[in-house]
Amino acid sequence: MELHRARVVAEARRWIGTPYVHQAAALGAGTDCLGLIRGVWRGLYGAEPEQPPAYSMDWSEPQGYELLWHAACRHLVPKPMHVPALGDVLLFRMRAGAVAKHLGIQSQTGAAPRFIHAYSRHSVVENALSEPWQRRIVARFEFPQEVT
Repeated sequence: MELHRARVVAEARRWIGTPYVHQAAALGAGTDCLGLIRGVWRGLYGAEPEQPPAYSMDWSEPQGYELLWHAACRHLVPKPMHVPALGDVLLFRMRAGAVAKHLGIQSQTGAAPRFIHAYSRHSVVENALSEPWQRRIVARFEFPQEVT
């Protein structure tokens, strides 16, 4: 399991510096936060489990539908919030009452946790998983050991 987690983090780190491009998932060319997760999935398993539909920047906020959360539940393994581990996929709610619409991958645990993510007007970066970011986490997932 630890080797698998290390592979997830190594694959995510390959994407650092990839510019932010909404709805993209191309290493070095452009990606958004979902595209980063999709790209790591491809690096681990090959083909993606499903092609995401076109999505707007508001991620279905007007309807209040947790589109991203439901998709994560279809393909990733939910895990307890209080058990952080390398390679966890983190789902964030950026403001109270809004749908969860940001993703990242935990790259370091312990006293100085870190995560890798892409967000608007930035490239893929590795940042401190500071207290304000930690408060926004609403779910943790892990990549499956294998896919069939």
